Amino acid sequence: MSIPTVLEKILARKAEEVAERRARVSFAEVEAAARAADPVRGFARALQERVARKQAAVIAEVKKASPSKGVLREDFVPAEIARSYEAGGAACLSVLTDIDFFQGADEYLQQARAACSLPVIRKDFMIDPYQVVEARAIGADCILLIVSALDDVRMAELAAAAKDVGLDVLVEVHDGAELERALNTLDTPLVGINNRNLHTFEVSLETTLDLLPRIPSDRLVITESGILTRTDVELMEINRVYSFLVGEAFMRAEEPGAELKRLFFPDGKRVVLGADPD
Repeated sequence: MSIPTVLEKILARKAEEVAERRARVSFAEVEAAARAADPVRGFARALQERVARKQAAVIAEVKKASPSKGVLREDFVPAEIARSYEAGGAACLSVLTDIDFFQGADEYLQQARAACSLPVIRKDFMIDPYQVVEARAIGADCILLIVSALDDVRMAELAAAAKDVGLDVLVEVHDGAELERALNTLDTPLVGINNRNLHTFEVSLETTLDLLPRIPSDRLVITESGILTRTDVELMEINRVYSFLVGEAFMRAEEPGAELKRLFFPDGKRVVLGADPD
């Protein structure tokens, strides 16, 4: 399995971080907290219901920084951002919890979720069942599994751990080989296509369009990265991609929720382009 250099560094540090966390709080303690957590809000269901109503299903990201772009938002208050997103029409939230490369925190997820009624995905580099159970303990409704970071056995193990604690799974792919592995290994309905090449960090929306024909109709496709303009949104909608994960475009805006509404629901428009008429 070929791993991009940046990703390799992130995963090496993540293994250290998980070991540090295990030393502080045992798996049994985290599992007990997960079992006692508030009920999940239904991440996959929230997206599926939007798409069924022919509305854009937006996963709005709460993201302070990234390795490639640095700090995206100096004025970073997760609770305020979450409320803004909910008012703007988001279906779900994505909250970065990686500390070392994205300046995220578990507390950001907790603060964002407490401030709204939207389901939340823990956006992190999941490599160990401990993190999955931990995600449930801190209030996540869904986890992300990145195919390029995992072998098939570990990917299946993490998905099983998620199911055991009631979490949905969004599996992320970037190319045809990763897509084939994801479809063969996991039965999650949520397939995210990352338009960012983790080798070069270049972004191309063609990545989503190229992989679309290979995805079964019972899976819900989420396009990730590179959605910056109304034209980008319309390109996806006319190709019957109705679910989006967007971070940077919103984080750079003065009012993230207003930018979400402008990009996805101009003039109050809710029905997506390309939807079959009733």
